[in-house]
Amino acid sequence: MEIIRAETAGFCFGVKRAVDTVYEQVENCGGPIYTLGPIIHNEEVVRDMESRGVAVLRSEDELDRLDKGTVIIRSHGIAKRVYDKLEEKGLRIVDATCPFVKKIHNIVEKESASGNFIVIIGNPDHPEVQGIRGWAGKDAAVIQNTEDAEKFIPEKNRKICIVSQTTFNYNKFKDLVEIIKKKSYDVSVLNTICNATRERQTEAQRIAGLVDAMIVIGDKHSSNTQKLFEICRMACNNTYYIQTLDDLDLNQLGSVETVGITAGASTPNNIIEEVQNNVRIIF
Repeated sequence: MEIIRAETAGFCFGVKRAVDTVYEQVENCGGPIYTLGPIIHNEEVVRDMESRGVAVLRSEDELDRLDKGTVIIRSHGIAKRVYDKLEEKGLRIVDATCPFVKKIHNIVEKESASGNFIVIIGNPDHPEVQGIRGWAGKDAAVIQNTEDAEKFIPEKNRKICIVSQTTFNYNKFKDLVEIIKKKSYDVSVLNTICNATRERQTEAQRIAGLVDAMIVIGDKHSSNTQKLFEICRMACNNTYYIQTLDDLDLNQLGSVETVGITAGASTPNNIIEEVQNNVRIIF
């Protein structure tokens, strides 16, 4: 069996930076350490951090009850209102927001202050999008699909600034932008999809078109992994979405000659290697 592993599989820059930041704080920081939500969407990584004493704050109520300690802002970023609350409480803040996400915060804050209406293309339930929305002022909308775009009614004579969730599907982004641009005379489009996301999606699509079966590794809550799975499944019917090796039924690969492997931006390298090595050994 031939195995083709994507070169872009695994931690992206922003995720690696956030994970490294947590472990550095564990080594060097005295006192309790918290992350605002899971530092990344990967249960294996979060469990390891918890075993080292890092607690996950899973709601704003839990944050409200804190009176001391270090709070690490995860790679997805947070809303301005929450950041201000951290400062007001006098907690030690370590900001591990991905620089590409932070750039979007700056863009929407500036554009909103200029009186422009902000459109965020992405999943409204995703923490990154919720964080961006929190820097965009009161006049903003989140558009996830064609139905949302068709229903969107811009204010007359008002400039629209469009940004995107960093992990959104690039082709879908272009399609939604085209729908919105037909509705307004003045639309500014800023493609804020991370280059690493585009490269990962392009490579995954290419590999999926070459193989008999495709394995996509990543946490079930990972947005970018979900997008990879969608892209790969369109190019290869035999596409499997797993979190770890335990989720993979190797019997399903018994009759294939080529297997492709890719992974989301929050998947540790050791999990990818474990899957790859076991598929190679068995076949």
